[in-house]
Amino acid sequence: MEKIRARLIYNPTSGREEMRRRLPYILQRLEQGGIETSCHATEAKGDAISAASEAVERGYDLIIAAGGDGTLNEVVNGMSGHAIRPALGVLPMGTSNDFARALGIPKRWQSAVDLIVKRHSRPVDIGIADDSYFINIAGGGFLTDLSYEVPSRLKTMIGQLAYYVKGFEKITHFRPTNLRISAEGHEDIEGEFMLFLIANSPSIAGFEKLAPQAMPDDGLFDVLAMKKCNLAEMIRIASMAVRGEHLNDPHMIHFQTSRIVVETDDRVQLNLDGEYGGTLPRTFSVLPAHLRVMVDEDGNSSYHR
Repeated sequence: MEKIRARLIYNPTSGREEMRRRLPYILQRLEQGGIETSCHATEAKGDAISAASEAVERGYDLIIAAGGDGTLNEVVNGMSGHAIRPALGVLPMGTSNDFARALGIPKRWQSAVDLIVKRHSRPVDIGIADDSYFINIAGGGFLTDLSYEVPSRLKTMIGQLAYYVKGFEKITHFRPTNLRISAEGHEDIEGEFMLFLIANSPSIAGFEKLAPQAMPDDGLFDVLAMKKCNLAEMIRIASMAVRGEHLNDPHMIHFQTSRIVVETDDRVQLNLDGEYGGTLPRTFSVLPAHLRVMVDEDGNSSYHR
């Protein structure tokens, strides 16, 4: 197989710092597979954006994002603004790895590297929120604040448990927000909501069926909004969401669209792929088949394998 050049952009603190320990073996495995790879270790927020943009400009054939959803989001932002974009490989080394889970990219690093070496890719949609890109999820509301409020050191120490720790801390302070939602192909909606989610895949915040009908290559967002409810109702909906049975609950609104505007008179923070993305109002649009992502050719790879 013809040799290609790759740029590996990795977060050394992701996944309890596993990436830092595995790097020499990952590079060796890529080189053996005909992928000549150079590295960039991120040092600060936003670093992966500039590194990915530079890698596109330098003509790399492949960019590999190694870390969690935040690292992947920054790499996507660095790539997506360019007219010609290389393929994207993903090494899911973070805490949640929602998009990798949705595409069946193995969490086991050896299997994920072997998948990249096979060089099979599929086109996926990218979302854009005004001038910011996201690959998996955009959302707002008190629960969506958790992912970027959990300290990175705490995530490194205790992994997914860190989100539950922060969740218990916040849940007694939850309150609804008045939102105005205008979506292409649908009537306008206004009311009090606990949260809204604009999904590009089924997997969100560790829930593998939170948006069960969402597909990353159908040219559409799946929009979910939870109406004002009390704590007991919220817990009931959360338990249904584990099984993907929550969409028919009367507190849930669900529809598909390619363009949506969300406005509010309150200060509502925006979550893009688990990272802070500014505040509302925002306009969200789909960029169909905007990036090609390395996946298993037969669709057999599993995140859990």
